[in-house]
Amino acid sequence: MKKIGVVGTGIMGAGIVINYLKSGYQVYIWNRNSGKCASLVKEGAVLLSTPKDVVEQSDIIFEVTANDESSSAVWLGDEGILAGADTSKFLISSATISVAWADELARQCESKGYPFFDMPMTGGRIGAETGKLIFLIGGDEQKLAELHDDLRPVSEKQTYFGKAGSGIRYKLLLNMLQAIHIAGLGEVLRTAHQAGMDIKKVGDALAERPGGTTTNLAWRDYQKTPDPINFSIEWITKDLMYARSFADSLPLPLLDDVITQYQKAINSGLAQGDWTEINKI
Repeated sequence: MKKIGVVGTGIMGAGIVINYLKSGYQVYIWNRNSGKCASLVKEGAVLLSTPKDVVEQSDIIFEVTANDESSSAVWLGDEGILAGADTSKFLISSATISVAWADELARQCESKGYPFFDMPMTGGRIGAETGKLIFLIGGDEQKLAELHDDLRPVSEKQTYFGKAGSGIRYKLLLNMLQAIHIAGLGEVLRTAHQAGMDIKKVGDALAERPGGTTTNLAWRDYQKTPDPINFSIEWITKDLMYARSFADSLPLPLLDDVITQYQKAINSGLAQGDWTEINKI
Protein backbone atom coordinates (compact mmCIF):
# COMPACT_ATOMS: atom_id res chain seq x y z
CA MET A 1 0.00 0.00 0.00
CA LYS A 2 1.41 3.39 -1.01
CA LYS A 3 2.14 6.04 1.60
CA ILE A 4 0.29 9.33 1.29
CA GLY A 5 1.55 12.84 1.92
CA VAL A 6 -0.70 15.87 2.29
CA VAL A 7 0.76 19.38 2.34
CA GLY A 8 -1.93 21.78 3.51
CA THR A 9 -4.62 20.47 5.85
CA GLY A 10 -7.43 22.99 5.62
CA ILE A 11 -11.00 21.88 4.99
CA MET A 12 -10.20 20.01 1.78
CA GLY A 13 -6.81 18.64 2.80
CA ALA A 14 -8.12 17.42 6.15
CA GLY A 15 -10.91 15.52 4.41
CA ILE A 16 -8.38 13.79 2.18
CA VAL A 17 -6.25 12.85 5.21
CA ILE A 18 -9.17 11.41 7.17
CA ASN A 19 -10.45 9.26 4.31
CA TYR A 20 -7.03 7.82 3.55
CA LEU A 21 -6.60 6.99 7.24
CA LYS A 22 -10.00 5.28 7.26
CA SER A 23 -8.82 3.13 4.35
CA GLY A 24 -5.71 2.01 6.21
CA TYR A 25 -3.09 4.20 4.52
CA GLN A 26 -0.13 5.70 6.33
CA VAL A 27 -0.48 9.47 5.97
CA TYR A 28 2.19 12.13 6.52
CA ILE A 29 1.12 15.75 6.83
CA TRP A 30 2.41 19.31 7.02
CA ASN A 31 0.50 22.52 7.56
CA ARG A 32 1.66 26.11 7.91
CA ASN A 33 -0.12 26.25 11.27
CA SER A 34 0.84 22.95 12.87
CA GLY A 35 -1.47 23.63 15.78
CA LYS A 36 -4.45 22.91 13.53
CA CYS A 37 -3.21 19.35 12.91
CA ALA A 38 -3.90 17.98 16.40
CA SER A 39 -7.14 16.22 15.48
CA LEU A 40 -5.54 14.61 12.43
CA VAL A 41 -2.58 13.39 14.46
CA LYS A 42 -5.02 11.93 16.98
CA GLU A 43 -6.60 9.97 14.11
CA GLY A 44 -3.23 8.54 13.10
CA ALA A 45 -1.58 11.03 10.72
CA VAL A 46 2.11 11.77 11.22
CA LEU A 47 2.96 15.47 11.44
CA LEU A 48 6.34 16.40 9.92
CA SER A 49 8.38 19.59 10.04
CA THR A 50 8.56 20.59 6.35
CA PRO A 51 6.94 19.83 2.98
CA LYS A 52 10.25 18.26 1.96
CA ASP A 53 10.01 15.81 4.86
CA VAL A 54 6.50 14.82 3.79
CA VAL A 55 7.63 14.11 0.24
CA GLU A 56 10.61 12.06 1.36
CA GLN A 57 8.34 9.79 3.44
CA SER A 58 5.52 9.45 0.90
CA ASP A 59 4.76 7.87 -2.47
CA ILE A 60 1.82 10.10 -3.46
CA ILE A 61 1.87 13.74 -2.41
CA PHE A 62 -1.11 16.11 -2.50
CA GLU A 63 -0.57 19.85 -2.21
CA VAL A 64 -3.82 21.44 -1.02
CA THR A 65 -3.16 25.11 -0.31
CA ALA A 66 -5.11 28.27 -1.07
CA ASN A 67 -3.55 30.24 -3.91
CA ASP A 68 -0.43 30.90 -5.99
CA GLU A 69 1.43 32.43 -3.09
CA SER A 70 0.85 29.60 -0.64
CA SER A 71 1.36 27.01 -3.35
CA SER A 72 4.71 28.36 -4.53
CA ALA A 73 5.84 28.66 -0.90
CA VAL A 74 5.43 24.92 -0.32
CA TRP A 75 6.78 23.74 -3.68
CA LEU A 76 9.90 25.86 -3.90
CA GLY A 77 12.95 26.41 -1.68
CA ASP A 78 15.27 24.15 0.28
CA GLU A 79 12.43 22.76 2.41
CA GLY A 80 9.84 22.58 -0.37
CA ILE A 81 8.13 19.71 -2.16
CA LEU A 82 10.51 19.75 -5.12
CA ALA A 83 13.51 19.54 -2.80
CA GLY A 84 12.32 16.16 -1.52
CA ALA A 85 11.07 14.74 -4.81
CA ASP A 86 12.48 12.11 -7.13
CA THR A 87 11.17 10.26 -10.18
CA SER A 88 9.43 7.62 -8.03
CA LYS A 89 7.07 10.14 -6.41
CA PHE A 90 3.66 11.15 -7.72
CA LEU A 91 3.36 14.93 -7.21
CA ILE A 92 -0.16 16.37 -7.24
CA SER A 93 -1.36 19.95 -6.95
CA SER A 94 -4.99 19.96 -5.81
CA ALA A 95 -5.05 23.69 -5.13
CA THR A 96 -7.01 26.08 -7.33
CA ILE A 97 -4.10 28.07 -8.71
CA SER A 98 -3.52 30.25 -11.76
CA VAL A 99 -2.86 28.76 -15.18
CA ALA A 100 0.50 30.54 -15.27
CA TRP A 101 1.69 28.96 -12.01
CA ALA A 102 0.32 25.51 -12.92
CA ASP A 103 2.18 25.63 -16.23
CA GLU A 104 5.40 26.74 -14.53
CA LEU A 105 5.09 23.98 -11.95
CA ALA A 106 4.47 21.40 -14.67
CA ARG A 107 7.51 22.66 -16.57
CA GLN A 108 9.76 22.39 -13.54
CA CYS A 109 8.59 18.86 -12.78
CA GLU A 110 8.90 17.75 -16.39
CA SER A 111 12.47 19.09 -16.59
CA LYS A 112 13.42 16.81 -13.67
CA GLY A 113 11.39 13.81 -14.81
CA TYR A 114 9.00 14.02 -11.85
CA PRO A 115 5.46 12.69 -12.46
CA PHE A 116 3.19 15.70 -11.92
CA PHE A 117 -0.58 16.16 -12.07
CA ASP A 118 -2.68 19.24 -11.63
CA MET A 119 -5.70 17.72 -9.93
CA PRO A 120 -8.04 20.40 -8.58
CA MET A 121 -11.20 19.17 -6.89
CA THR A 122 -14.89 19.78 -6.96
CA GLY A 123 -17.40 18.58 -4.41
CA GLY A 124 -16.68 21.12 -1.69
CA ARG A 125 -16.40 20.50 2.02
CA ILE A 126 -18.98 17.70 2.00
CA GLY A 127 -17.21 15.90 -0.85
CA ALA A 128 -13.92 16.08 1.03
CA GLU A 129 -15.43 14.83 4.27
CA THR A 130 -17.27 11.92 2.64
CA GLY A 131 -14.52 10.84 0.24
CA LYS A 132 -16.67 11.75 -2.77
CA LEU A 133 -14.54 14.41 -4.40
CA ILE A 134 -14.33 14.70 -8.17
CA PHE A 135 -10.79 15.21 -9.41
CA LEU A 136 -10.27 17.30 -12.56
CA ILE A 137 -7.00 16.06 -13.95
CA GLY A 138 -4.17 17.14 -16.21
CA GLY A 139 -1.00 15.10 -16.67
CA ASP A 140 0.42 11.93 -18.21
CA GLU A 141 -2.52 9.59 -18.85
CA GLN A 142 -0.44 6.42 -18.64
CA LYS A 143 1.03 7.47 -15.30
CA LEU A 144 -2.45 8.40 -14.10
CA ALA A 145 -3.55 4.79 -14.58
CA GLU A 146 -1.06 3.81 -11.87
CA LEU A 147 -2.94 6.03 -9.40
CA HIS A 148 -6.42 4.74 -10.14
CA ASP A 149 -6.87 2.47 -7.12
CA ASP A 150 -5.18 4.90 -4.75
CA LEU A 151 -7.56 7.74 -5.61
CA ARG A 152 -10.66 5.73 -4.73
CA PRO A 153 -10.59 6.38 -0.96
CA VAL A 154 -10.99 10.12 -1.51
CA SER A 155 -12.66 10.47 -4.91
CA GLU A 156 -15.79 8.99 -6.46
CA LYS A 157 -14.87 10.19 -9.96
CA GLN A 158 -11.83 11.37 -11.88
CA THR A 159 -12.19 13.29 -15.14
CA TYR A 160 -9.11 13.54 -17.36
CA PHE A 161 -8.72 16.64 -19.53
CA GLY A 162 -5.28 16.25 -21.12
CA LYS A 163 -1.71 17.25 -20.48
CA ALA A 164 -0.54 18.90 -17.25
CA GLY A 165 -2.29 22.25 -16.82
CA SER A 166 -5.57 21.04 -18.33
CA GLY A 167 -7.16 20.22 -14.98
CA ILE A 168 -6.80 23.73 -13.59
CA ARG A 169 -8.01 25.23 -16.86
CA TYR A 170 -11.24 23.27 -16.55
CA LYS A 171 -11.61 24.06 -12.82
CA LEU A 172 -11.43 27.79 -13.52
CA LEU A 173 -14.04 27.46 -16.27
CA LEU A 174 -16.27 25.48 -13.92
CA ASN A 175 -16.05 28.00 -11.09
CA MET A 176 -16.58 30.84 -13.54
CA LEU A 177 -19.83 29.32 -14.81
CA GLN A 178 -21.06 28.40 -11.32
CA ALA A 179 -20.45 31.91 -9.99
CA ILE A 180 -22.27 33.47 -12.94
CA HIS A 181 -25.14 31.03 -12.37
CA ILE A 182 -25.35 31.88 -8.65
CA ALA A 183 -25.38 35.61 -9.37
CA GLY A 184 -28.02 35.03 -12.06
CA LEU A 185 -30.31 33.29 -9.59
CA GLY A 186 -29.92 36.28 -7.29
CA GLU A 187 -31.10 38.64 -10.04
CA VAL A 188 -34.10 36.43 -10.75
CA LEU A 189 -35.09 36.34 -7.07
CA ARG A 190 -34.70 40.11 -6.69
CA THR A 191 -36.91 40.61 -9.73
CA ALA A 192 -39.53 38.23 -8.33
CA HIS A 193 -39.43 40.02 -4.97
CA GLN A 194 -39.94 43.42 -6.59
CA ALA A 195 -42.91 42.00 -8.50
CA GLY A 196 -44.51 40.89 -5.23
CA MET A 197 -44.26 37.17 -6.03
CA ASP A 198 -43.93 34.41 -3.46
CA ILE A 199 -40.16 33.90 -3.31
CA LYS A 200 -40.47 30.40 -1.84
CA LYS A 201 -42.69 29.25 -4.67
CA VAL A 202 -40.42 30.86 -7.27
CA GLY A 203 -37.29 29.30 -5.80
CA ASP A 204 -38.83 25.86 -5.44
CA ALA A 205 -40.04 25.97 -9.04
CA LEU A 206 -36.60 27.06 -10.30
CA ALA A 207 -35.08 24.15 -8.40
CA GLU A 208 -37.21 21.91 -10.63
CA ARG A 209 -36.72 23.85 -13.85
CA PRO A 210 -34.02 24.64 -14.88
CA GLY A 211 -32.89 22.73 -11.78
CA GLY A 212 -29.39 21.30 -11.70
CA THR A 213 -26.71 21.17 -9.03
CA THR A 214 -25.84 24.87 -8.96
CA THR A 215 -29.43 26.11 -8.94
CA ASN A 216 -30.32 23.77 -6.10
CA LEU A 217 -27.23 24.71 -4.09
CA ALA A 218 -27.79 28.43 -4.56
CA TRP A 219 -31.49 28.21 -3.69
CA ARG A 220 -30.90 25.96 -0.67
CA ASP A 221 -28.25 28.27 0.74
CA TYR A 222 -30.29 31.39 -0.07
CA GLN A 223 -32.93 30.09 2.31
CA LYS A 224 -30.48 29.11 5.06
CA THR A 225 -26.82 30.04 5.17
CA PRO A 226 -24.71 26.87 5.53
CA ASP A 227 -22.76 26.47 8.75
CA PRO A 228 -19.93 25.83 8.24
CA ILE A 229 -19.80 27.50 4.86
CA ASN A 230 -19.06 25.52 1.70
CA PHE A 231 -16.89 28.04 -0.13
CA SER A 232 -15.98 31.58 0.84
CA ILE A 233 -16.54 34.80 -1.09
CA GLU A 234 -12.81 35.48 -0.70
CA TRP A 235 -11.76 32.27 -2.45
CA ILE A 236 -14.32 32.33 -5.28
CA THR A 237 -13.19 35.90 -6.01
CA LYS A 238 -9.60 34.67 -6.19
CA ASP A 239 -10.63 31.90 -8.58
CA LEU A 240 -12.57 34.31 -10.76
CA MET A 241 -9.56 36.60 -11.00
CA TYR A 242 -7.47 33.62 -12.11
CA ALA A 243 -10.15 32.83 -14.70
CA ARG A 244 -10.07 36.43 -15.91
CA SER A 245 -6.29 36.20 -16.32
CA PHE A 246 -6.63 32.85 -18.12
CA ALA A 247 -9.05 34.43 -20.60
CA ASP A 248 -6.56 37.24 -21.26
CA SER A 249 -8.13 40.02 -23.35
CA LEU A 250 -11.22 38.05 -24.41
CA PRO A 251 -14.36 40.15 -23.77
CA LEU A 252 -16.28 38.49 -20.92
CA PRO A 253 -18.83 41.00 -19.63
CA LEU A 254 -20.71 38.47 -17.47
CA LEU A 255 -17.52 37.38 -15.71
CA ASP A 256 -16.37 40.96 -15.24
CA ASP A 257 -19.71 41.94 -13.70
CA VAL A 258 -19.71 38.98 -11.30
CA ILE A 259 -16.14 39.74 -10.22
CA THR A 260 -17.26 43.30 -9.45
CA GLN A 261 -20.17 42.01 -7.36
CA TYR A 262 -17.93 39.70 -5.34
CA GLN A 263 -15.31 42.41 -4.84
CA LYS A 264 -18.03 44.71 -3.48
CA ALA A 265 -19.03 41.95 -1.06
CA ILE A 266 -15.43 41.68 0.16
CA ASN A 267 -15.24 45.47 0.58
CA SER A 268 -18.43 45.23 2.63
CA GLY A 269 -16.76 42.86 5.09
CA LEU A 270 -18.21 39.61 3.73
CA ALA A 271 -14.98 37.94 2.59
CA GLN A 272 -15.51 34.96 4.89
CA GLY A 273 -19.18 34.55 4.01
CA ASP A 274 -20.45 31.67 1.89
CA TRP A 275 -20.19 32.37 -1.83
CA THR A 276 -23.99 32.25 -2.18
CA GLU A 277 -24.31 35.18 0.26
CA ILE A 278 -23.78 37.51 -2.70
CA ASN A 279 -27.50 37.09 -3.38
CA LYS A 280 -28.46 38.60 -0.02
CA ILE A 281 -26.57 41.86 -0.40
